[in-house]
Amino acid sequence: MYDAKKVSLILDGVFITGFADGSFVSAEKDEEAFSTKVGAQGDVAVSKTNNPLGTVKFTVQAESPSINYLKQKSKTVQEFPIWVMAPGANGRTEKSGGTRALIKKSPAREYEEESGTREYEVQVLDYMED
Repeated sequence: MYDAKKVSLILDGVFITGFADGSFVSAEKDEEAFSTKVGAQGDVAVSKTNNPLGTVKFTVQAESPSINYLKQKSKTVQEFPIWVMAPGANGRTEKSGGTRALIKKSPAREYEEESGTREYEVQVLDYMED
């Protein structure tokens, strides 16, 4: 059975907490694994894509205990590791992220009638998945 409490985001060794409701974290490779070209007579050439980039996006509540830490991290251009760990099929743990990452920019700030959220986008320079 899936349990959102078992999903963790570890940014530079710190467990991020205070996620917003809904889809609170995602991780994906930035490009497809290969590209194809079809010749005039229908022959197909396949080229491996060597782009190692990926993106981790996550949304925290504006009052998240991690918000001050994230604000400080978004002001620096110093690489850090980031990992998303989640329960997978058959009791396996899925792991996504990398050892070299940077927060792209400070999140947009919206102020509403109720407490808001902050969405962070992290560029992973050596993205991998298990």
